Amino acid sequence: MKTIFIYLAVAGILAASCSNQEKKEENAAVDTKTNVLQNIHNRKSVRDFIRRKMLSKDDLTTLVKAGMAAPSAGNKQPWEFIAVSDSMVLNSLSEKSPNNKMLRNAGGAILVCGNSERFFEGEASEFWTQDCSAATQNILLAAEAMQLGAVWTGVYPNKERIKQLQESFNLPETVIPLSFIIAGYPEGEQTPKNKWKENYLHWEKW
Repeated sequence: MKTIFIYLAVAGILAASCSNQEKKEENAAVDTKTNVLQNIHNRKSVRDFIRRKMLSKDDLTTLVKAGMAAPSAGNKQPWEFIAVSDSMVLNSLSEKSPNNKMLRNAGGAILVCGNSERFFEGEASEFWTQDCSAATQNILLAAEAMQLGAVWTGVYPNKERIKQLQESFNLPETVIPLSFIIAGYPEGEQTPKNKWKENYLHWEKW
């Protein structure tokens, strides 16, 4: 009889332990979901940065790793990234690019490009723009998660901007810049925009 009580006690302890573990896993899953959604909705375009507060190469590498985690059509991964961490280079770029004056105060920047040597052939070649756009968004979300500020400045398909950045970064002909992400530590209060519009959502058909 004593042995049975011992078995029942052990079984009860194991059951309680499993139950607690399941609750912890459920809570962790809920926390993860909440954090991810909050990060998405808190993302904002930041153009004002604390001057001379530079991003480290580790920070920029972390952002680019997030970019490379993006989905890619046919897993072509046509992207190439150029990270800028030198304040002198940022200043020089700001002088050459009138629409990117915020580079003067930025802590770093990432140029997201497509390498045509890894494009599909024919009409499908344009999938590179979707792949690199997904990579760009991943970087912006990673910046938000790291409590950094960032803004997506468009390049492709503006021929003037493409040429200017190709020359500034000495890009080979096969590499086409799609977006230029300017990042740093936000200065002042930055508020995300509420872009939810219910009338833009359609169910089953238009």
